Amino acid sequence: MSEDREIRRVRALFLSDVHLGMKPIRSAQLADFLRAHDAETIYLVGDILDGWRLAKQWHWPAQYNEVIQIMLDKATAGTRIVYLPGNHDEFLREYLGTYFGEIELVDRTIHTSATGKTYLVIHGDQFDVVVMNAKWLAHVGDWAYNAALRVNIAINWVRRRLGLQYWSLSAWAKQKVKNAVSVIGQFEEALVHEAKESGVDGVICGHIHFADIHDRLGIQYINTGDWVESCTAIVENHDGAFELIKWTEMVTGDARKVKLRQSSGL
Repeated sequence: MSEDREIRRVRALFLSDVHLGMKPIRSAQLADFLRAHDAETIYLVGDILDGWRLAKQWHWPAQYNEVIQIMLDKATAGTRIVYLPGNHDEFLREYLGTYFGEIELVDRTIHTSATGKTYLVIHGDQFDVVVMNAKWLAHVGDWAYNAALRVNIAINWVRRRLGLQYWSLSAWAKQKVKNAVSVIGQFEEALVHEAKESGVDGVICGHIHFADIHDRLGIQYINTGDWVESCTAIVENHDGAFELIKWTEMVTGDARKVKLRQSSGL
C-alpha cells in the first residue's frame, strides 16, 4: 500500500473469515486495509481465528500479530470493536458477554444504520445444516477447501508469471457449480428468514466466503466475504449507505492510476 494513501473514515466496518491460523490467507492485505480505514464501530463477524487449523498445527507468523495489534490499537484509540465468533473460533463462545481488552464478545447483535434501519449481525454458521448436524462433514469440507487453496497456489504461480491477476478456484466453483449455488441460496434464505423473525430491516453475516449485497428476498442481505482469497469487507458510510469493498481490486486500480500518471508526466 502506498504510504501516502488517505485514511478513509466510515461509520461502521464489517469483516469476517480471516482465518488466522490457516496458511494461505491474505493477512498482509488485511493489515493494509485496516491501516487505510477508520470506523466508529468495527464488527468482526466470525472466523477471525481458525481454531480448527491451530489445533491441528500451530501456524502464527509475525504478520498475524501485526493484524491483531492494529485492531487493539484501534480499540484503544476509541473504536468500538464487536467480535461475533463463528464455527472456526467457536471456543470464544464460552466467553460471550465479556470483553477481551476493549473488544466485546457477543453471539449476535443489532446494528442501527445512520438512516435508522436495523440489521441483525451474526456469523451465520448457526443456520448451516452441515455445521449444526454433521460437524465431521464440515471438517471434511474444510479439508477439501484447503486442498483447493493449495491447487490454487500452483495455478496462480503460473498466472503471475504470465502477468495475469489472481484467480480463485473456489469462487469460480461457487458461481458455476449447481450444488454450490443451491447451498448459497439456502443459506441466504435461512438468514433472511431469521432477520424477518427478528423484526429487522436486514442481515449482515459471513461464513460462506461469498461477498454480496442484495434485497432479492424481501429485505437486505449482506455478506462480508473473506480474507482467505477475496479480500472483501462491508462499510457503512456516514449517509447510511452500505458498500462492498473488494480491496485487492481497489489497490490494483490505484497502482494502475499511479503508472498512468507517471507515464503521462504528471
